[in-house]
This record gives sequence, C-alpha cells and structure tokens, in this order.
Amino acid sequence: MPETGILSQVKVFEIKGNLRKHGEKLPFHKEVRAVKKEDAIQHLYAEMGSKHKARRFEIMIKSIEEVATGSETS
Repeated sequence: MPETGILSQVKVFEIKGNLRKHGEKLPFHKEVRAVKKEDAIQHLYAEMGSKHKARRFEIMIKSIEEVATGSETS
C-alpha cells in the first residue's frame, strides 16, 4: 500500500504574488496543498486561470514558502 506513504508527504505551501489584470496589480495570498513546490505552483496557475481567467504571464509569484502543518489553527 504505497499510497498511504504519499499522504504523509503532502505539505502546505504559502504563495504570495500579484495578478496583473487590466493594467492593475492585484496582490494575492494563497495556501496550496501539494507534495512538491513545483506541484503547488502548477495548482496555483490552474486555479487562478479557472477562477479569474488569468493566464500564466499575468501571474507574478513573489514568494513561496512551506508552512508548518502543526501551527495551523482555525
């Protein structure tokens, strides 16, 4: 059952940046669950494209950091 090992590797990444639409820079902050940083970036591009009709060149990522999962409180 190798699938159970993959679930323990899932991390939360915090991505900050700007979305350029209609000549404006709109700041955004998003937390994404992924195994690797590259996967988190792809998920962000897909979600921003779906929800905001943004193309990849309109999304400017400023920073991406791994969030400690033990500090999440809601």
